Amino acid sequence: MSSPPMPQPSIFHRLGVKPVINACGIYTDLGGSILSPQVWAAMTEVNASFVSLPDLLDRTGELIARLVGAQAARVTPGAAAAIALGVGACMTGGDGEKMERLPDTSGMSGEVVLQRNQRLRWKYTRCAAMPGARIVDAGDPRGTTREQLDAALSAHPAAVLVPAHLDAVDGTLPLAEIIAAARRQGVPVVVDAAFLNFPPERMRSFTAAGADLVCFSAKYFWGPNAGGFICGRADLIAAVAAIDFTRFESGRYRVFGRPFKMDRHTIVATALALAEWLAMDHHARLDTYVRQVRRLAELLGEIPGLVSSAKYFTMDEAFEDEPVNCLHLRFTPLARRSAADVATVLAAGDPSIQVIVEGDQLAVVMETVREGDERLIAERLRDALL
Repeated sequence: MSSPPMPQPSIFHRLGVKPVINACGIYTDLGGSILSPQVWAAMTEVNASFVSLPDLLDRTGELIARLVGAQAARVTPGAAAAIALGVGACMTGGDGEKMERLPDTSGMSGEVVLQRNQRLRWKYTRCAAMPGARIVDAGDPRGTTREQLDAALSAHPAAVLVPAHLDAVDGTLPLAEIIAAARRQGVPVVVDAAFLNFPPERMRSFTAAGADLVCFSAKYFWGPNAGGFICGRADLIAAVAAIDFTRFESGRYRVFGRPFKMDRHTIVATALALAEWLAMDHHARLDTYVRQVRRLAELLGEIPGLVSSAKYFTMDEAFEDEPVNCLHLRFTPLARRSAADVATVLAAGDPSIQVIVEGDQLAVVMETVREGDERLIAERLRDALL
C-alpha cells in the first residue's frame, strides 16, 4: 500500500514568504483586500481573451459614472495615480504637446493650491507633484482665511487640492467653501477621497457638492489593491483619458501617463467590486464583525493585565465606539508583556498574525479576518500573554 502524497507547500512558502492573517484592516503593504468569488471569477474569465483596453476603460468608466452619479469616470491604478493623472489633466487640458512635455510645465499653469494645515498632514502631495506641479500653500501656521484662499486662487493655478478626510482639520476652510471660491475663479477642485466610501452614498457626495475630480481607491471597497478610479467633469475625465497609458505606442504623443499601465483584470475587477460594494448588505457585513469580536473575546477569557472592549478602528486610524469592527486590548502594568512585544511574537509565527499597535493598545481588526481565524488568533494571543 503506497503512502498518501505529501501535502504541497503553499505558493507563499514556495516563494519563501509567510502567509499573513491580516488583523490590521485594509493596507496596501498587506495586499489590500480579498476579492469576492464573483470578482475573482470575472478576472479569470477576462484572462482568457484579449480586448481593446481603450474600449474597456471607456465602458467601465461609463458604468462607474452611473454608479457614483458623476458625469464621467476612469479606472486608474489606485487613488495615488488618480491624483497624479488628475492634476496632470488639469494642467494640460488634453493638449498633446503639453501632455508630452510633463513634468516640464513651462508654458502652462503648473501650480496647485493646497491649504497649509492639510499639506502638513497629507503624504500625497508627492503624487500631485509627479506631473511637475508646484504645491502652493494657502494660509500660514495659524490656518487659512478666505482672503488667503482667494489670493492663492487669483493667480489662476491649475487646480486646488482637497484631501477630504482632512476637511475638519483645525485652521482649514471646509470643502464647500473651497468649491465656492474655486468656482468664482474658474479653478478645478480635485478631491482625494481614497477611503471615503462608507456609507456608500458618501461616494456621490463630492461631485454632488461641486468637486470637479474625485479620486477613490478600489481596495477600500474590496477591489484590487492596484485599482482605483477618478470621476467628475466629463471634459476633465477626457483629459485624464488622453494623458493615461493607452495609445503611447500607437498615438501621436508620448504622454506622461505611460507608467500608470493596468491590465484588463484590474480594470474589470475595479468596476465590478464597486458595483458589489454599492449593492452590499452593509448591516450584515457589520454584524459579522460584531460576532467575530464577541467570539474572540470569549476565547481569550480573562487575562491579567489586559482590558478588552469592542471598538471601531477607523480608516484614519483612530478608535471610536461604533460601528464595532475590532477587539481593543489595553495593556496595564500587570501584563506580562507589552503590546509591542506581543505584536512581535504574533508576527513571528507562521502564519504571521499582523495586528494594530499604538502605545499600550493592541487591536485585532476583523474587517480582513476570515470567520474562524479568531480561534487561532486567540490561541496565539494567549500563548504570548500567559
